[in-house]
Amino acid sequence: MSYRRELEKYRDLDEDEILGALTEEELRTLENELDELDPDNALLPAGLRQKDQTTKAPTGPFKREELLDHLEKQAKEFKDREDLVPYTGEKRGKVWVPKQKPMDPVLESVTLEPELEEALANASDAELCDIAAILGMHTLMSNQQYYQALGSSSIVNKEGLNSVIKPTQYKPVPDEEPNATDLDETLERIKSNDPKLEEVNLNNIRNIPIPTLKAYAEALKENSYVKKFSIVGTRSNDPVAFALAEMLKVNKVLKTLNVESNFISGAGILGLVEALPYNTSLVELKIDNQSQPLNKVEMEIVSMLEKNATLLKFGYHFTQQGPRLRASNAMMNNNDLVRKRRLADLTGPIIPKCRSGV
Repeated sequence: MSYRRELEKYRDLDEDEILGALTEEELRTLENELDELDPDNALLPAGLRQKDQTTKAPTGPFKREELLDHLEKQAKEFKDREDLVPYTGEKRGKVWVPKQKPMDPVLESVTLEPELEEALANASDAELCDIAAILGMHTLMSNQQYYQALGSSSIVNKEGLNSVIKPTQYKPVPDEEPNATDLDETLERIKSNDPKLEEVNLNNIRNIPIPTLKAYAEALKENSYVKKFSIVGTRSNDPVAFALAEMLKVNKVLKTLNVESNFISGAGILGLVEALPYNTSLVELKIDNQSQPLNKVEMEIVSMLEKNATLLKFGYHFTQQGPRLRASNAMMNNNDLVRKRRLADLTGPIIPKCRSGV
């Protein structure tokens, strides 16, 4: 409290009046005291970290060479400190000698026939490298040279044992040409039931309207010649899948349907698979690589596959072991049924049956 009381008497002082009463020398002293310098700030140059207190006039310009000569002369005049133990150059202790690896007695006892020793002594580096590849020393050449040496009677590695293994130079593969299928013309040919049109490939055609894809599915209901229909990478979604499912219930000719790499969800895929028991002609269905995972409907998919007796190939990689095994058994049973019918020389459609007990 006493310190605060001492400060109260300076509250009403007039700073301008006090500064006006100071002399020029007192103002200069006050200015030197108020310099805001930070000696610990490494970002400031050394000359700005503290105020200049030098009053002596400079004796001359800075001469770097003279300063270095003076420092070198001063260092030579300064005597070195004497060592506690003088250096004599004498070596103490044992000299390290690397251990010699023992020679394998089996290798020492190996002797070759005089003809082989003479042939190896006169063989060139390229021939030795080729022989090493044949003996299994594949690190001396690339894989391509190694396998060529096994199947060729000529020298493959022309550079010898000192060759550096280089990767195989592959030929650049050009980009696949865009799909040139005319959507309107193909749709009209499907509607007109053109007998020459047996395969419809719309793969990787971007920006196909959803109504157009549904129109294709609607047209395939009455078509009697199209056996393959593929819409890979066409951004198809659930409405298209449901339209294809309705088509499968009616169509009796289509054998292959490929809807991979699209935006069909589990509900759309399940709608497609649920239409399989009503279809007796489809032998291959591919649904893999959709934008959404289908692991939640894998059990339902397998149940529908087991009720179908005509599907021989199902393109989907199951994430669970149980559905994967059941689907594999269902496809194997269907293929076995086709084999038995072929051996029995039976013709006609296969009637779908339940395989829940398989």
